[in-house]
Amino acid sequence: MTADFLVIGAGIAGLSFALRAAKHGSVIVLTKGQALESNTAWAQGGIASVLSEELRDKKDTFESHVADTLDAGAGLCHEAAVRIIVEEGGAAIDDLLDYGVEFDKTGEHFHLGREGGHSFRRILHARDTTGREIATALIEKARNTPNLTLLENHVVIDLITSAKLGAVSDDRVLGAYVLEAETNEVKIFRSDRVILAAGGCGKVYLYTTNPDSATGDGVALGWRAGASVANMEFIQFHPTCFYNPAATGPEARSFLVSEAVRGEGGILVNAKGEDFTKKIDPRGSLAPRDIVARAIDRELKRTGAACVYLDVTHKPKGFMREHFPYIYETLLKFGLDCETQPIPVVPAAHYQCGGVVTDVNGQTSVSGLYAIGEVACTGLHGANRLASNSLLEGNVVARRALDEILLHYGPEKTGGSIPVIPEWEPGDTAEPDELVVIYHNWDEIRRLMWDYVSIVRTDNRLRRAAARLRNLKKEVREFYWGHRVNADILELRNLVAVASLIVECAVRRKESRGLHYTLDHPQSDEKLRHDTVLRKF
Repeated sequence: MTADFLVIGAGIAGLSFALRAAKHGSVIVLTKGQALESNTAWAQGGIASVLSEELRDKKDTFESHVADTLDAGAGLCHEAAVRIIVEEGGAAIDDLLDYGVEFDKTGEHFHLGREGGHSFRRILHARDTTGREIATALIEKARNTPNLTLLENHVVIDLITSAKLGAVSDDRVLGAYVLEAETNEVKIFRSDRVILAAGGCGKVYLYTTNPDSATGDGVALGWRAGASVANMEFIQFHPTCFYNPAATGPEARSFLVSEAVRGEGGILVNAKGEDFTKKIDPRGSLAPRDIVARAIDRELKRTGAACVYLDVTHKPKGFMREHFPYIYETLLKFGLDCETQPIPVVPAAHYQCGGVVTDVNGQTSVSGLYAIGEVACTGLHGANRLASNSLLEGNVVARRALDEILLHYGPEKTGGSIPVIPEWEPGDTAEPDELVVIYHNWDEIRRLMWDYVSIVRTDNRLRRAAARLRNLKKEVREFYWGHRVNADILELRNLVAVASLIVECAVRRKESRGLHYTLDHPQSDEKLRHDTVLRKF
């Protein structure tokens, strides 16, 4: 199949791009599962934006949003990128409204929430299921847009580049080899404008707020295609994942209690009811996520407790049911009435702040290959993402990426220049005979990353992780080439690749900054105030 634009991923970044690109050519959007299985759909809090003067918090400004983002990013944000994305947020919000997204309002004005690290109320939301509201609206619009084909259950194996086909002076993307999961057939999708929008890598850790689909596919695909990767040591752990030791099923194990609950007055306390976060930061429960997650980790280690608690019992009766109905009802389903009982919570892997290196237009180091959304490292997040900036970034950079592509890679400039692409050559056609090997390796990767490369790190833990991953990469490589590919093998291959990139970046950063905290180098070092960039070639 051939398309003018090939988009890998169906979250806010991929679909925002696809809907606008469909006005300029044919678009194919690939998603490896169902369209609603994305980090976007699981996002609860909202999207941060400084609105027009008559709609915003009267004291809020672009400068304030920029300052909050730079502060959270711990010295590694690219200020120019931050300013562009913040200042173009209004146009992104207008797009979402045009697509049918309905944000909560009080009368004629949007009801704006506040989250950790934000100086003012600037979070647009749709109750506590903002991501699902956005994803549902975009998917419905995509299904009814001419020139746009949305294909579910299509797993990308690898990107095809001219360098891989033997070109010496030319390195550009040409398309992708894709496994159709339902038929187990490998197809070629041809396009010299490919957009990686495959989301993050939360499933590389044992405990995560992410859906099962978040296996780092986009970063792994970009890396194998020759794109540079940066700042993968900065993995954000959300402070408040529901602690449910009797959990069964992914929703129960990964249920996020939105940061917006703290923005509306929820307080983190220990088993004695003490607000321990105030001892760490004067902002307490509303400090940036890296600070709050470390405060919880420290409290758990100090007391030996299994969890801490998010307390909203001081709020008026009916408050949670009205403002956070999804959270309230879900917790009730698990046997907890959060209006009368504190919510047990623990940190869990949530968001990658690094990724495939791009400029603010999404351009990678491979010609024609763009990356947008969580998969990309634009410089917005630095060493720690400010809450609710992710949905904003995905939409703004999607708009800019299309403008950049039309300027440099318009249809009239590429024509029929894609060379002949050879059919997929599998390493072996044998069916996997021991799926237990896949599941064991998957579990081992996630456990070692949680034990050695999570909220608090040491040089020794990182060395152990690197050694174990080298062996696992060899095993996965042998399994990949020795059997017919399937979705499980492909996800495992991507998972071990991304875990290795995280560890490699973490080993190189001999300081503590933002989300990377190591006991061996507890202070930040101004000489290391730069991105950790990995280049494959």
